[in-house]
Amino acid sequence: MPISLCVLLWARPGREDALIAYEDKVLALVPEHRGRVLQRARTDGADDQLLEIQMFSFESQEAMDGYMADERRLALTDERDRAVARTELMRVTLAEQGPEN
Repeated sequence: MPISLCVLLWARPGREDALIAYEDKVLALVPEHRGRVLQRARTDGADDQLLEIQMFSFESQEAMDGYMADERRLALTDERDRAVARTELMRVTLAEQGPEN
């Protein structure tokens, strides 16, 4: 059964570019695990706002588990910890867009 996710990311102060660089690396692995990055959006991160919003999907729980356990992703844990202050991950249901969108 497909899984859709929304991820909210907050950068450590002054580490916005590092968060983006880290996410560029790990999200490049998603397609190898039968997943798709659907959208990335950013704020300016000011006043403790989140910096990045991501929407992505995996074909199954097994596919997502494979991504989460990918050794290349796990090898970047220290880089992630230096850049990312907070992460929220939510399973979501993608809504159909109307004809006006």
